[in-house]
Amino acid sequence: MEGAGVTILVTVQKIYYPLLCVMGIPANLFTFYMICFRKCGMSETAIIYLSCLAIMDTFYLVWVILMDLTLTFWLLQPFWHSNPWCAILGFLQYGSLYSSSWIVVVFTIERYLVLRSTAAKHHFSQAWVTKLTCVAIVLVSHLASVPLGWINIVTPVNITVDGDNVTLPRCCYRNKAYSTVIVWITTFLSGGIPIVLVIIFNYLIGYHLCRASNLFTKEERRVMHGRSTRGMLRRTILLLGTVSVTFVVLSLPRFVTYCILRTKYNNENFNRNDYTIPINVAGDLANMLQNLNSTTNFLLYCMVSRRFRRELVQVTTCKAKPRELGSVLTHTIMKVFSVVNHKASPSSGPVTVVLTNLKLTE
Repeated sequence: MEGAGVTILVTVQKIYYPLLCVMGIPANLFTFYMICFRKCGMSETAIIYLSCLAIMDTFYLVWVILMDLTLTFWLLQPFWHSNPWCAILGFLQYGSLYSSSWIVVVFTIERYLVLRSTAAKHHFSQAWVTKLTCVAIVLVSHLASVPLGWINIVTPVNITVDGDNVTLPRCCYRNKAYSTVIVWITTFLSGGIPIVLVIIFNYLIGYHLCRASNLFTKEERRVMHGRSTRGMLRRTILLLGTVSVTFVVLSLPRFVTYCILRTKYNNENFNRNDYTIPINVAGDLANMLQNLNSTTNFLLYCMVSRRFRRELVQVTTCKAKPRELGSVLTHTIMKVFSVVNHKASPSSGPVTVVLTNLKLTE
């Protein structure tokens, strides 16, 4: 029974990881197109953060799931079991993992600051600030992943192939003290700290929204919810919350199992491929969950965003995108119409503008 269980788990992973690549890479690229070129009712900063997240998740799928895990289960001797690929692949894998995790964290913190402070809202609503932030996250993440190139080494290993013992080079973990230190730091930078920060700031966002809603009457909330800016903010918060909660749920099991493996079972005699040991099974299942995190955003957007679903239907049915009223007013009103006179409410109340007479100009 134990041998059958091992065979089933290995077979599942041999199918699961290629399937993630086949579905996840096109889904992330299509999500990038949808977010950047179809807008889908998101704020400009949300578009930048989520499109950057889609790109980094795509790189994660390529480096980790396609190049590493898929080839491990399907090829006897993948190319990265040689120098210098043994070190380069680790650098690329953790660079994309860091980037993906911290984009979610920074986006969450930015949304909280925007809700709390008018000055922060004015600062962070600028597209160039968001773009610089995303570039900085990616660069710092890859810089922090440079030491990960030192934790593995190519060594000859005796393995059994079709009943015969052969010696092949393998990219193996370097069992040194500094390797263990680097791995522990990486575990907390890519999993532990981001998970804690996302939980804290999502709680603060929810608490702030609850307090803010209690300051207004039901009628006032109904009026505010009808405004486009409020609706856009609400959609952005909903998307952020969904992405953040999914990130925590799918990443937490991997963090817990990895901490157990690196404490209780951190010795040379422990066989990580022995699936008769429960922690090995739990570790592989946790890995499968975390890797799923890089392929789920497209489905999350479809579930929580009505505008995203509507744009998706228009793209898949080859329908032209309708021109939005806001876009028309923003880009053409100064060229086509001139306001002859208007009525404004007193300065003590909210300002509204009513177009009472429009004159076509040449």
